[in-house]
Amino acid sequence: MNHTESLKKTTDFQKVYKTGASVADKYIVVYVRENGLKINRLGISVSKKVGNSVVRHRFARLVREVYRLHEDIFNSGLDIVVVARIRAKDAGYFDIEKSFLYLAGKSHLRKNDEVTDEENTDISD
Repeated sequence: MNHTESLKKTTDFQKVYKTGASVADKYIVVYVRENGLKINRLGISVSKKVGNSVVRHRFARLVREVYRLHEDIFNSGLDIVVVARIRAKDAGYFDIEKSFLYLAGKSHLRKNDEVTDEENTDISD
């Protein structure tokens, strides 16, 4: 995570929850908010309802690894908070990766997700 810091302060998390956009699937919820910086800040939240500390830390490690491996495809200047749902305790690496990348595309986190009118035109006309 060369160009990313961690979100650590509760006030930073609260700002993202209150003013950011959210998307969700069965494993995770992703909140995104512009931060006005040149770097991304990643926060991970896992409730005790998900599992014990081993399960919670495993989830956090999986999310950090997915983000680290795909860091170059994300836009910069964003605060990103990933929240685990209860079903995430049974999810493997590829489940978390698939969910995170799907939600990143849905919330326009990735660099080339903006759809232009040129892409929507049909060439066969």
